[in-house]
Amino acid sequence: MRRLIRHDEDEINRILSREDEILPSSGFAVSVMDAVRREAAAPPPIPFPWKRALPGLVVGGLTLILGLVTGVMAIVQLGRASTTAQLSISLTSVLTTVFQRTMESAASWTVLALLVTFVSVKLSMRLASGRG
Repeated sequence: MRRLIRHDEDEINRILSREDEILPSSGFAVSVMDAVRREAAAPPPIPFPWKRALPGLVVGGLTLILGLVTGVMAIVQLGRASTTAQLSISLTSVLTTVFQRTMESAASWTVLALLVTFVSVKLSMRLASGRG
């Protein structure tokens, strides 16, 4: 086994010690230079339209913040309602009130989501048709 490894090492050393000039195949340099010229002549990539995307990103961020604030406020109000319910009001009346408020809030958010979707679709269709 050792002799086989030694033989392989000797062969590798012999191959690497040659000082033969390595020449590329015919047409290699020409094909590489053609590729370089094509890349240099290609137009630059189209930049992302940040000016058009920025309003949507801002509205999305504000909507996310508003949703988080509303969620935190609902949790706080629910905690207050349950504390008040334990002191003076029955559990069923509190649950009914909370359910009604939740449904009103859900309806409001649904209407807002439908309105935002409608505006987004109309705006994107207008921009896509080239009238924007």
